[in-house]
Amino acid sequence: MKNYLSETYNFDFKHKAIQNIISEFQNAGLSEKEIAKMVYLKIRDGWRYNPYRLSFRKEHYKASYVASKKDGHCIEKSILLIGCLRGLNIPAKLHLAKVKNHIGIERFVEKFGNDEITPHGMVDLFLNNKWLKVSPAFNIELCTKLNVHPLDFDGENDSLFQQFDKSGNTFMTYLEDYGSFEDVPLEFIYSNFKENYPKMMPLFENNQEIII
Repeated sequence: MKNYLSETYNFDFKHKAIQNIISEFQNAGLSEKEIAKMVYLKIRDGWRYNPYRLSFRKEHYKASYVASKKDGHCIEKSILLIGCLRGLNIPAKLHLAKVKNHIGIERFVEKFGNDEITPHGMVDLFLNNKWLKVSPAFNIELCTKLNVHPLDFDGENDSLFQQFDKSGNTFMTYLEDYGSFEDVPLEFIYSNFKENYPKMMPLFENNQEIII
């Protein structure tokens, strides 16, 4: 369990940017469950979901770097949440999967070439002697736009992508589970992205952050 509390290059929770985020939850007399719920909501809604700003530079996968931005894709927001949770002494690790989006996907298909999001990032956190899965990707404004209920977390059950929208239409399907990781497996993320989105790869020739 100690490994899932450790500071790493990616989960650099001692950085001032992370300490500024979590300071309101420190020494506040809150339970771990209360802290986890509040931090989850802070990251879910405080950083807008944006899958169209991409990079494979390792320094861009640090919690402190994500904290400096106003948005992030699912892996970035998961890294930020993990950094905050570890900084608050709550064990957490990165979980990766492949999902299929059924709603509001037209632009994504145009840019990436298919309607599968991979690797999709989420968080495993340890509360009350069990691991729980949470996905902080979609901010409340985006959920409203897509006609889906915001993904809440009660501190007791998994909080995964909504299967249906408010009208009962299929919204998100999990296709493949890649498992959890103690730190950020950037080589796996890169190779997975390359395999699934080959038309995108020429854009990364100069190893720069791109906006598409």
